[in-house]
Amino acid sequence: MESLIEFKIKLFKELSLNELYSVLQLRSEVFVVEQNCVYQDIDGKDEKALHVIGYYNGEIVAYTRIFDKGCYFDETSIGRVVVSPKYRDKKWGYQLMQVSIDAIKEYFEDTKITISAQQYLTKFYQSLGFVQTSEVYLEDDIPHVQMKRS
Repeated sequence: MESLIEFKIKLFKELSLNELYSVLQLRSEVFVVEQNCVYQDIDGKDEKALHVIGYYNGEIVAYTRIFDKGCYFDETSIGRVVVSPKYRDKKWGYQLMQVSIDAIKEYFEDTKITISAQQYLTKFYQSLGFVQTSEVYLEDDIPHVQMKRS
């Protein structure tokens, strides 16, 4: 039987060196290499974030970082949403986002969330209750829109 994805939520200081390395490797694989986007992924904000990590057979395959209000946006926020390219057919993005939304409720006692979403993922985020609240703008030369969920 195929094992399921398992999620853990950790503060920055709770990440092991191997976990941190794997998270940064996954983020770089997708946001820098796959999307052909040269940008500073290590932005000094990881220390302030809660890290939602998806494990499959011992491997880190999905990730988000979440912030309390005022750290990134006026509202709580979710960023660096990523699923490993080799597992995207499993549709774990929905579970990853739901765990992240639930973590915001549990850890920050809030339901208002703002994200900066890549434009091509608008429908995905709408399916999770987010509504587009801005025109398209470029972030690191990639079209984005601001979206909110209350």
